[in-house]
Amino acid sequence: MKKDNLKAIVCQKIDELKPILFQLADYLHAHPELSGQEIQAVEYLKQLLIKFGFNFKPIIEDKFSTAFLATKGTDKDKIKKLAFLTEYDALPDIGHGCGHNLISMMSLGAGISFNQVTDDICKTYIFGCPAEETIGAKLDISDRGFLDDVDCALIIHPDDKTTIGGTSYATHPLEFTFIGKEAHVADPDYHGINALDALVDFYAKFKELKHSFAPNSLVGMIITEGGTAPNIIPAKATMRATIRSTDTAYLEEIMLPQIKSLAKEIAKKYHAKVKMHHYEPLYKDLKNDLKLNDYYRANFAKLGEAYKILPEDYADGSTDVGNVSHVTRTCQPCIGISDKNKELFVHTVEFAIKSNSIYAKEKAIIGAKAMAMTAIDVLLED
Repeated sequence: MKKDNLKAIVCQKIDELKPILFQLADYLHAHPELSGQEIQAVEYLKQLLIKFGFNFKPIIEDKFSTAFLATKGTDKDKIKKLAFLTEYDALPDIGHGCGHNLISMMSLGAGISFNQVTDDICKTYIFGCPAEETIGAKLDISDRGFLDDVDCALIIHPDDKTTIGGTSYATHPLEFTFIGKEAHVADPDYHGINALDALVDFYAKFKELKHSFAPNSLVGMIITEGGTAPNIIPAKATMRATIRSTDTAYLEEIMLPQIKSLAKEIAKKYHAKVKMHHYEPLYKDLKNDLKLNDYYRANFAKLGEAYKILPEDYADGSTDVGNVSHVTRTCQPCIGISDKNKELFVHTVEFAIKSNSIYAKEKAIIGAKAMAMTAIDVLLED
């Protein structure tokens, strides 16, 4: 069957699934669950996938009780394996302010419909990826080999505008704790070791150091602990820093060693100690597959969806999809859910409200179609 015919059929299948997909988005939106606690979400997704004949199994259970892999299709030799990535965790207080209810809707819609027209010539993988907002299950899915023999992994993220391209920041947040010795501030004989002085000095020197890093990097810092009372010399002071670059190697091999060396130098200067640990894992930079981007450009155009091409070095956040891109082909276009060209920002109450609108769900149907059509493009590559 010709490619265009397959694409027409898969789009028809998604239209037939629309009531079920809308119900899925509505359910997730009405039952927001925090990272790693997405029990109701996964049960809903499980029942839906089983209904469509997928084999469902939990994965990486030692770390995530809400990660899964659902598969369906042929097991013949030398067939392609295409993956669709779901997300379903929500934000504290805000709910689905990142639109993960729409991501699940798009990925299941695309994955189920794609399987319905390719079941005998391809194997479809649908991954349940919890905790994107915190410790990113896609890191473990990537690191533990689940994607090693997958030809590509597909996902679309909601945003205010439809875009293709760009990248993301690699990020490896780091906590610094300076340890000194307590003393009464008025003690004439014993002055202790002021951990806060050490930390404040480090903060200032760190601000200077960050100006020496490449333009594609950034640093943000907050002091989370600075003592217990003003009349006690602080024995402990803590700072957290988000440290990012659009180049993972530059982050890990240039930025972090210099920052850690500076912290040790300052601690020695004050006769204090410093402890450092990464309080969140490494999210790598996103390496968009350019051919997949081209497929999305053609498919969005065919669906009548206007889009903007982002520069390859443009980044405005971090994602664990970046880690996926270091293992298999992927990209992460965005589908615009803001009508009337109004600005809409993720991780806000306004975005959470919009992610449950009829308009947003209709745009997610377009996203699901573009994703399924792109999967067909990959399937029929030479």
